[in-house]
Amino acid sequence: MPEETVYADLKFQDSHKKEETQKSDKCGRKVSSAASHSQHKTVMILTLLCLLLFIGVVILGGIFYTTLESEMIKSNQLQSIKEELQRNVSLQLMENLNNSKKIKKLSAMLQNIATQLCQELYNKNPEHKCKPCPKGSQWYKNSCYSEANGYKTWQESVKFCSSQNASLLKVKNKDELEFIKSKKLQDYWLALSPRKDHVYYEALSEKMFLSEWFEGSKYDLNRMMYCRYIDRVYVYSADCTIKKKIMCEKTASKVQVESVLNGLPDGSL
Repeated sequence: MPEETVYADLKFQDSHKKEETQKSDKCGRKVSSAASHSQHKTVMILTLLCLLLFIGVVILGGIFYTTLESEMIKSNQLQSIKEELQRNVSLQLMENLNNSKKIKKLSAMLQNIATQLCQELYNKNPEHKCKPCPKGSQWYKNSCYSEANGYKTWQESVKFCSSQNASLLKVKNKDELEFIKSKKLQDYWLALSPRKDHVYYEALSEKMFLSEWFEGSKYDLNRMMYCRYIDRVYVYSADCTIKKKIMCEKTASKVQVESVLNGLPDGSL
């Protein structure tokens, strides 16, 4: 009897354990199934997000590429416009330069014609208003010659001509040499430096004016110094403190074209 009781208990316990095990398996399967479903849902969401992100990147890349291509086209167009403008500017500058040269050439021709016409008018009327020299002076080539009244020492003569923005008489070229010789001037101081040695006379030439220059204020003429003067076609030496005649020379101004045109007789053009 007792053995049957023990067996019955053991069988009951085994049966109870099976039931518990079966329940446990069912719960585990249920829990495992629920977890698997949740993970699957998460994976789907992540996959969808990755897909959306990829699509967004592709769209942005397309927009960027399209924009970049458009900007490159615009940049190339602007570069072409810039190069075209530079070419046009270069051509315009070249044209302006050529025009400027033509204008300068025409201006020089007009100036020469005006000077020649004024010279003709001057020959007829020495005080014509087209004359590029001060009133009372004589015009020859590019120089104006004016004679001062009275007599002065050499240094006084230098200062006087300097006050007139001129210099004492000098010879710069052969044309001027022949002109001065034709004037047959007597006892006029020349723009030659004072010297310690006395030279009786020498022929007037342009060479003697090329080798030296002077500034009257730099010479101490209280000592015995010799200055030179012209007498017809010769140059003589004399004490610088002696008083002689003065002729000042200055560069002539440009002949004004308007003064020439206004001075022409009616109907001459």
